[in-house]
Parts: sequence; structure tokens; C-alpha cells
Amino acid sequence: MEFAELIKTAKVENVQLSCSGLPPIKGTLCITSHHLLLSSQPGGNGEQGTVELWLLIRNVDAVEKRVANSLGTITLKCKDLKVLQLEIPGMEECLNIASSTEALSSVDSVMMMYPFFYRPQSMKLKDGWQLYPLQYYYEQIASETGAWRLSCANGDFTICSSYPPAVIVPATVDDNVLKKAARFRQGGRFPVLTYYHKKNGTVMLRSSQPLIGPNRKRCQEDEVLLSAALDGGGRGFIIDTRSAQAAKQARMMGGGTEPTSSYPRWKRLNRPLERGRPLQESFIKLVEACNDTSLSMDRWLSKLESSKWLAHVKGALSTACLAAQCMEREEACVLVHGAEGTDTTLLVTALAQVILDPDCRTLAGFQGLLQREWIEAGHPFHFRYAHSAYSHARLKQEAPIFLLFLDCVWQLGRQFPFSLQFSERLLLVLFEHTYASCYGTFLCNSEKERCLCKVKEKTHSLWAWLNQPSEWKKHLNPLYTYNALVIWPSVEPQSLQLWQGLFLRWIRSSQYLDEAWAEIQRLVTSCEDAPEESAGCTLCHSQPDAAYPLTITGTANEG
Repeated sequence: MEFAELIKTAKVENVQLSCSGLPPIKGTLCITSHHLLLSSQPGGNGEQGTVELWLLIRNVDAVEKRVANSLGTITLKCKDLKVLQLEIPGMEECLNIASSTEALSSVDSVMMMYPFFYRPQSMKLKDGWQLYPLQYYYEQIASETGAWRLSCANGDFTICSSYPPAVIVPATVDDNVLKKAARFRQGGRFPVLTYYHKKNGTVMLRSSQPLIGPNRKRCQEDEVLLSAALDGGGRGFIIDTRSAQAAKQARMMGGGTEPTSSYPRWKRLNRPLERGRPLQESFIKLVEACNDTSLSMDRWLSKLESSKWLAHVKGALSTACLAAQCMEREEACVLVHGAEGTDTTLLVTALAQVILDPDCRTLAGFQGLLQREWIEAGHPFHFRYAHSAYSHARLKQEAPIFLLFLDCVWQLGRQFPFSLQFSERLLLVLFEHTYASCYGTFLCNSEKERCLCKVKEKTHSLWAWLNQPSEWKKHLNPLYTYNALVIWPSVEPQSLQLWQGLFLRWIRSSQYLDEAWAEIQRLVTSCEDAPEESAGCTLCHSQPDAAYPLTITGTANEG
């Protein structure tokens, strides 16, 4: 396929761009294989126009068009929740631009996406891909205990297509046992270590559901593997992210959950978390409510409640706290799984680590957590984030599980403003790049697919960009100070708030918030410039965090 075949009109003059909170801009609209560009009209004296819009077409979630006489209006609803309006002179030009944008935004081939064409001069392709290897994480565990080993049995992805080549397993269990246990788990996702709690030596594991089936099948190797994880006389909890009824129904379809008779040292706890269509519909309802500025207070509160989004946040945080409590207070090991083990399972294991481990609350540690617990663990990013909240396409496998995780982390940051080294800005950047990015980090559904597409050889890593000194400083929390304690969030309804920085980002003015952050930045900078005078300054914990820009003006090197 040639991109040129999808572009019916490449350039239109005198197009007016409108966006909430900004004055209209008139200029020249150009459409390329991956971008919509709008340059404002040049001034006098031979001055060139300014690029006012640099929109990655992959970011477009829905295209709505309206034609009246010789003027057409296109509304672009973006995956990052931004809404743009283009007034285009000429009916044919309007229809062509709309058609071309829809076609280009729907290209589903991974290797035709922008990360495979993006080549910034300041970065090399190899940078960033090996910043957070599992080998390094394993060595940290090995320095504490010899009870675990790094297995490369899945090096060719034949045991489990959604697992990475290397996984951490009990040292007493050989690879043959792993292969047989994998046949007893949906998708081959046998139990692997996801977190080692240094304080008391307990571990958190994750897997998919066991294939018990209606005949209550057993697998000795799976039982041996989970027994070895308990290391002697310990006990464990299995946190199933499905309801007891759903787990029972799954058994009739060949799945199920671990029976107490076969796993006597493990106690099962069901904590149902929504995923799939219900979660996507909740996201859509919340965005619809946030965009309706005509609502009365009662109507707004009613719509917020009916979306159930904050209920999902509460459920995720509650289940993560349960997993953390089992390890920290009960001194017991934990196995987390749902059905496939690629969605709510990862949500719980990742959140629990942010709650328990101060290293996961640093900027570098959080990136490593995302690499290990979401990307390499096989969360299907390509399927889950094909569409956002505006798309008119029929829902397939979309579900904002990762967005729910980011929202929960934001809630933690709001309740513990000194304990996270990174700021809200990082969470917003991650949200954007999940849906549409110039980097290859969130492409594909698994490490196997990334290897087949040569993502690490042919695209740039988001981590390489974020770890550049200039970018690193922008994403730091100026209030941060190291906190070695477990951070137990309140999940009471009064304690959870709407994430305004994301859901109201393009609706309400950020002027006063920007001014507040600028003042914090000034105070922190003055503390750093005069350390001998800042002994009593409580803001001087880290580099300043710049306010997140809410304009639509972009630069070419940002893609």
C-alpha cells in the first residue's frame, strides 16, 4: 500500500483552525502520510508562516464533517481527548480531507505506522531499548536470595507467545516442569515472579487461569511450581480478578481456578475488576459528561456516577492494596490472575508495587516497572488502544486498562504529594503515547510481535527521549522526597477525585494552575541557587517541574 493512494487532496489554502480556549487561526492545511499540518498565513516583509498545528494522524479517533454551500467543517476528535475544528473552503476539498484523514488514521499495519519513519537527529535507534533489562532486575533479587533463577526456556516464544524470552521462576523448578505447567495455563502463561518484597522475602507472582475444565483436571507440574514458590512452610493467597461466579462459568468453558484440594497452602480471594467493553463504555460515558459544559451540578454528579469510572479506580486500588497487605502485613506470597492474565492481572501487580516499593516511585524505577509489568509482560497495547473515547467504530478489543492504571497512580500522587518522584506531566505523556506515538515502545501486543516487526531495530524508544537531561527535568516532581514507607491510599469515595488534568485538560483554562507551578519552580530554583540559605526550605527536594503545555502548537522534531 502506498500512502499517496489514500491522500485525495494534499494542500488547501485559507483553512481556519479552532480549538477550545484558543483564538481561531487561518492558514494553509497540508496532509502527509502521517501528519496534518497547518501553517498560519505569512506576515509582511517576506516572513514565513508559523506551524500552528502538527497533528499525528494516528491520534485522530473520529472525523465528523458538515458541508453547507461552498464551506465545509471538519471536526477532528483525537485520542488524547482534544477536539479540533477545521473550516475548509470548497465542498470537494472538505470531503477529500475528511476521507483522507479517516483512511490514514485507520491504517492498522504496525510497520506502516509513524515510529518506523521517525528519525530525530539527536537520537540513535539503539538508545533506550536496554535501559531496563530483566537481567538487572533479577540480579537485584539474586543479591537478596538464591531461591529464584532466570529461565530462558521461552527464548523462542514457543512455550508462551505473550511472555518475554526470559522469566524469573523458583530455582528448584527446571525448564521441563515450566513447559508442562504452561500447557495447563491459558495462553501458556504459567506462574512467574513479578515482585520480591525485600522486607520479609515474600513474593508476588502472576499467571493466567488454570485449565481445570468441567472435569477438574490437575497438573502435577503446576502444583509443584506453586508449592516451590512458597519456599518451605509458607502460605499464599490467590487473588482472582474475576467474581466467583465468573470463575465458575469459566470452568465450564475449560478454564477455572485452583481447587483447594490440589493447592492446600493457597487461599483464593475473588476481587472482580471490569475489563473489556464495560470499561471502554465507562471511559466513553465519562468523556461525554466532561465535554458537556451545559450540565447543572446535579446532572453533572449524576453523569459522573453513572459512568462508574471512579468505581473502577476504587476497585483497582482496593485490589492492589489487598495484594500489598497480604505481603506486607500477612507476610504471605501472592498469585494474581484473572482469565488471560494480560489486563487486570497486570493492573493489580503493577499498582501493588508502586504502593509497596519506593524504588518504583522514582522516575527511573517507574519506567522500569512499565517496561517489565506492562510492555514485556504482554499487555496487548495494539488491540486495547486502537480507539479512544470518540470513535464511531464498532468496539472490538479496546479497553483503557493502562489509562486506569495511570489514573490510580495519579490518585496515589495526589494523596502522597511528596512520595512520587515524577509529576502528573509524565502520566499525561504516557497516556498520549499509548494511543499515538512517534516512538515504538507501545507498539504491538507482545515481545514476540515486536521481534517479528523488528521494533527495537527500526524505531526509537520513548525511554531514550524521556531520559534526555532536558526532558528528565520536565517530568520531575519538585516536592519529592524519598519515602521508604509503604503508601497506603484511602479508597473511600470522598478520597477519590476526577483526574481533571486529563479529563478536563482541553476544556477548562489552565492559566492559574500554570502560574502556581511557575511559582513552585521559582521557589525550588531559588533554593538550589542558594543552598546555604535554604536549610528550612521544604520544597527543595528535586528538580522543578514545568507546567504541562496545553496548546496545540507543535514542533517538527516532536512528531
